[in-house]
Amino acid sequence: MTATPTERWSDVLMGNYGVPPVTFVRGSGTELFDDAGNRYLDFLCGLAVTGLGHAHPRVAAALADQASTLLHVSNLFITEPQLEVAERLDRLIRSGTGSEANPAGGSGRILFQNSGAEANEAALKLARKFHGRGRHGVVAAFRSFHGRTMATLAATGQPEKHEPFQPIPEGFRHAAWNDLAAVEAALAPEVGAILLEPLQGEGGVNPADTAFLQGVRRLCDERGMLLIIDEVQTGLGRTGEWFGFQHAGIVPDVVTMAKGLGNGVPIGAVWATADVAAAFGPGDHGSTFAGQPLAAAGAREVLRIMEEMDAPRKARERGAELTVLLEAIPGVSSVRGLGLLLGVELDPAALAGRTAGEVARSCLAAGLVVNGVTPTALRLAPPMTISSDELVEGVGILASVLAEGSASDDGTTESGGHS
Repeated sequence: MTATPTERWSDVLMGNYGVPPVTFVRGSGTELFDDAGNRYLDFLCGLAVTGLGHAHPRVAAALADQASTLLHVSNLFITEPQLEVAERLDRLIRSGTGSEANPAGGSGRILFQNSGAEANEAALKLARKFHGRGRHGVVAAFRSFHGRTMATLAATGQPEKHEPFQPIPEGFRHAAWNDLAAVEAALAPEVGAILLEPLQGEGGVNPADTAFLQGVRRLCDERGMLLIIDEVQTGLGRTGEWFGFQHAGIVPDVVTMAKGLGNGVPIGAVWATADVAAAFGPGDHGSTFAGQPLAAAGAREVLRIMEEMDAPRKARERGAELTVLLEAIPGVSSVRGLGLLLGVELDPAALAGRTAGEVARSCLAAGLVVNGVTPTALRLAPPMTISSDELVEGVGILASVLAEGSASDDGTTESGGHS
């Protein structure tokens, strides 16, 4: 008897992700299809990755062309795709801020990586190298998420994630989110950088207050600290600006990004002002595959498409539509977030004794991909290419799942599976 994909998964893969309930075999735009032919609407985008939807034809063509032209060389050599991606990213990061993005004038500098965690790891190393011994400390926020490497785990403000891996690297302090006084109280002479997300994704989809980010920028200026902004989940148009920090009108010293940059191709990057970037010299940090031609060709086409379509505007418009639809669902107590990165808080009646994770599993069975980001909230991150009709369809599925749960709690109905 042939083993099922679930059985094969359990036999050969580590259990980091549990046992996935569905095997996806194909995607197109907002749609996903499993190995049984069932159709799903993807309102999660692989955790805010496929902002242009699945199997975008131009991205696929760019990857195929690059794969048949030059697949890989090391970073000891120049490739054209990498240059264009770096130039575009620098321009987008500095857009709307003029020369303030680099007080010395001119552009910032890019260091490519393979993922968001790698980008944050590199940023932390850069901050240490910039300040030197004695100012290695970093303040981050409670409920933040910056990765699962040892340093980025230590930076992540979720103590329960630290415990299995103690002792974790020292030098990291945490302060309450959106609390400027708490951040200031956490500062010490050895602190050389503050690391923040403009919107906490894994922590519950919690946007930073404008005054909070502006106040942190001011603290960094007053005390000679670097401000590192983690845009891994929020960058590249998803929040309604090219980067989430731009909502607050601030200029970071270092910016990290990944996820949406490759639309599914593994690539990350660190941007830093020229004076900060100068701290890294040959051999200080590197990666065999970072920014290699295939990944960079994919990112280059992603950025070209995003600029042509004005991705931040699309995220603002579709995000506003989606918010209105969600707020009309019985059982949704509030909607928070920016652009197309939204948290949907569910009231107790809608949860009907379930967690948000269990609601997400019911949505999956009904043909909608979302995830439970807290026990009482769902996270939604649809593609910026989503249509108004798809928004209505997806919200309709969620509304039905919530209604069925409430009715089932009353003993009046049973929910069925996806067909």
